[in-house]
Amino acid sequence: MMAGPNPKRMIMPPTRATAAADELRRRILEGEYPAGMPLRQAILAEELGISRIPFREALILLEAEGLVQTVAHKGAVVAGFSADEVEELFEFRALLEPVLLEKSAPRLTQADYEELDAILRGYSDELRAQNPGRWGVLNTELHSVLYRRAGRPRMLATVEQLLQSTDRFTRMQLYYTDGREKAEREHLEIVTECRAGNVKKAARLLRSHILTAGEALVTLLKNRQQQSGITKT
Repeated sequence: MMAGPNPKRMIMPPTRATAAADELRRRILEGEYPAGMPLRQAILAEELGISRIPFREALILLEAEGLVQTVAHKGAVVAGFSADEVEELFEFRALLEPVLLEKSAPRLTQADYEELDAILRGYSDELRAQNPGRWGVLNTELHSVLYRRAGRPRMLATVEQLLQSTDRFTRMQLYYTDGREKAEREHLEIVTECRAGNVKKAARLLRSHILTAGEALVTLLKNRQQQSGITKT
């Protein structure tokens, strides 16, 4: 159904991959494809009227957004998540991360701030390049550097695990809401306050930053679930 009327007018694979990703994204977010459903390349590529190469590219795009995950012995499947799960993860982060920041910020070095500045620049570049595959990575790097001097290895290990667990949700929140510029601005404010020695203020900003992102994503997920329910009734 995606082929044009003139077979000589070839559509480049990225365009086909993007179109396939758009359709798969719609089916996932509207509940047509439930969590855990295998995305069979042969069947779906034929259904979408494309070859397997652009289909695989479409899966890569959706995996970067957190909607698809690769599971051993199953291949690509629809990622599973719930609004309650997301809410709990972000609330847990909001409890732990400000504590780590308050302990770490006074000990951050000039080299740490240079690294933070580089991450902020990279984050801005990747946001403008519409490259969601890098957003979660750079977000995790930024938070990890901010907390690295806390001297709390067990707490830091827990937070790093939480950051990994919420990586795909962070990308979804940035991709599907208007949170990109807000996240960029808040990251800069947190680093700026730490650099100025305003640690308590930085911790308050951090807590608000985490909770606001979580609330935006929970709202998004609940709206999608409601729309799915309306569609099915």
